[in-house]
Amino acid sequence: MKSFDIELVGKIGSMALIRKAEHDIDYNVFSRIGRELQPGMIWVSSGAVEIGRLDYIKRTGRELEGPKDNIMTDYSAQGQAILMEEYRRYIPKAYSVRQFLVEHTHFNDAEKRKNIYEALMRCVEQKAIPIVNYNDAVSFEENRCWELEQLRFSGHERVVECIDNDETASVISTLVHARYLLIFTSADGIYLDPNNPSTLVERVEGKDEEELIAAIDELQDHCIGASRSGAGGAKAKLEFIKEPVRQGTTVMIASPRYSIKEVLTGNCPRTVFQIR
Repeated sequence: MKSFDIELVGKIGSMALIRKAEHDIDYNVFSRIGRELQPGMIWVSSGAVEIGRLDYIKRTGRELEGPKDNIMTDYSAQGQAILMEEYRRYIPKAYSVRQFLVEHTHFNDAEKRKNIYEALMRCVEQKAIPIVNYNDAVSFEENRCWELEQLRFSGHERVVECIDNDETASVISTLVHARYLLIFTSADGIYLDPNNPSTLVERVEGKDEEELIAAIDELQDHCIGASRSGAGGAKAKLEFIKEPVRQGTTVMIASPRYSIKEVLTGNCPRTVFQIR
């Protein structure tokens, strides 16, 4: 039987944290997630850019204008403070809350990976909840692309990009050897037909890691499109989860309409990837 260092790594996307029609934060989602988080869990949260954008519009009545990288930096810097404030508001007061802002360079360097791992493990011992997000405020696209190209040129076997927080969550899950990886998305899971919710795939299984990876490969052929511009979509999610699956992590993809407990216990629609 495999042993695991962390019970759960979870991830939620930007659009799940806002009420789009009202152009505001969805406080119910923060409340539902926050009250369930406990030591032994790591939470990867998108949302800084979108929440920063909404906050800026509320205060000024307009959107920022200018180069995209500048806008992303400014919105992210504004939204990060609000994102952490909301998690702190709802996470039980007995637990500390710690922010981890990561970049691709941290996972492509052995010493930095070790430092992140040790810091996350200390969170368990010290009853702290890590909230992780990609550091958009300081990592702009042109520089990021150049750094990634240099890593590939230098012969790195596998280059971690972390442009999508689905990948960030999967990389962290692999790093800390999590029992569960939970990805909250806009759908109830993975569909054979993305336009037909009745085609939800409830379970993807295999007798071992390789058979499970083969089943994921087959499922990827049915995945097209993404929920919004800039998102990777279901096909990218399935690619990212392969590494955690190889080390025995059970992966679940579900809607944030449900609680973490409901997803883990199977009391809601979801897609589960696991070894039989």
